[in-house]
Amino acid sequence: MKRKTALPFLLGAMISASAMAEPQMKPGLWEMTVKSDAMKNMPQMPPEQVEQMRKMGIEVPQFKNGAMVSRVCITPQMAAQGAAGFEKYDSGCVAKNRQVSGNGYKADIVCTGAALNGSGKVSGTYSGGDKFSSSYDFKGTSHGQPVSHRQDSAGRWLGADCGSVKPFGQ
Repeated sequence: MKRKTALPFLLGAMISASAMAEPQMKPGLWEMTVKSDAMKNMPQMPPEQVEQMRKMGIEVPQFKNGAMVSRVCITPQMAAQGAAGFEKYDSGCVAKNRQVSGNGYKADIVCTGAALNGSGKVSGTYSGGDKFSSSYDFKGTSHGQPVSHRQDSAGRWLGADCGSVKPFGQ
């Protein structure tokens, strides 16, 4: 998969998590599910290549029912920083106009980086610090190519111990 294809997916998952971080996420191991129409066209890795990458300590997402499912480790520091902890990654994107009401949230996404330029919206709901669901719409350019991207994400907390899964962004 080319980087310019992957960037909107990864950004959407990151922004969805950061926007919902206003009510603090629990630190630990999370299962993140990201679904997008564009994922239907993504090539599948052969099982032997997936196994080889796992032996090297690389967490390889699984694809189930048209969705990418991966495990992510959120450190206590990241959980305590909330959205600010996720925005530090060099994506050129920030969440603005964050609003939290009851168990819902929404934010505007503005990207002005060299790799990704445009704007979008994220909204969703959370249940305590251990579940969330969100939708993300973005229009702009990725590496100079027009992109219009929509995805739905969900996360659920699996437990305090991340095991061998490395923290998000590392």
